[in-house]
Amino acid sequence: MNYVIIAMQVIVGLSILNVWLVQNKKPTKWRGGKAKTIFEEFKAYGLPIWSCYVIGDLKVILAILLIASIWYPVIKEPAALGLALLLLGSIAMHFKIKDPLYKSFPAFLFFLMCTLIAASSHIQLIF
Repeated sequence: MNYVIIAMQVIVGLSILNVWLVQNKKPTKWRGGKAKTIFEEFKAYGLPIWSCYVIGDLKVILAILLIASIWYPVIKEPAALGLALLLLGSIAMHFKIKDPLYKSFPAFLFFLMCTLIAASSHIQLIF
């Protein structure tokens, strides 16, 4: 069992759940533009409000699946790749509105982690 991959699954999963379920109405330095909430952030990106619900639901479901995949490995790759795709979208939105590079750092870090998690099913990692 690869404990580094499991640790990444827990870190990414809980972090995504924290952002969308706990911190969604709180300002952070990572929010796009001058947004103080997730809804304001989606508005800053020029996205309709319904997309916040769709993206949020998808991220929460995939984060839960990523954590559940510790016990059900068959869902690890789809959950990690789904989150990686959504995180690429997050990065693209930060670039779209010309945010400082640091604001996209969490999304980029979690994208890399999700990519490693997904790849771990196909390659033997050294950790």
